[in-house]
Amino acid sequence: MSPFFSGIRLVVLVGSLALLSCALLKFETVAQEKRFPQTAGVDDSKMGAYRALAQLAFAASQKGDNVMAAKLGRILERTWDKAEGLWRRDCAVKNKSAALPRDRQSMDRFIGPLVAHPAANPDAAALKAAYNSYIEKLKLAD
Repeated sequence: MSPFFSGIRLVVLVGSLALLSCALLKFETVAQEKRFPQTAGVDDSKMGAYRALAQLAFAASQKGDNVMAAKLGRILERTWDKAEGLWRRDCAVKNKSAALPRDRQSMDRFIGPLVAHPAANPDAAALKAAYNSYIEKLKLAD
């Protein structure tokens, strides 16, 4: 074979690999990112309401409205507790031993500083880290 055909073969091979890589990367990012339909800006997913309450509580805290942040944090906690009770009841009725979502600890780390001291400003860096962790856990649970 002449070197000319070897060069063409190499270009075709590299080009094919590049196209395949681009296609695979595109499919990977599409698969990782879940998009849920929304109603009034709240995801219609099983964790959408919790995510929306957490976003509102965090935004209120960022604006310095600690009382509203504490109220929203408490609403988030009560809503989660109610769903946890329903989850347990459904598992008992269906004779299943399904594990409860493990987001409770990350939620408690997030809302703890908000609810415990509604008149004081929580540590901004710690609150942001706890918020981001909680949101990530909710995304994984969807």
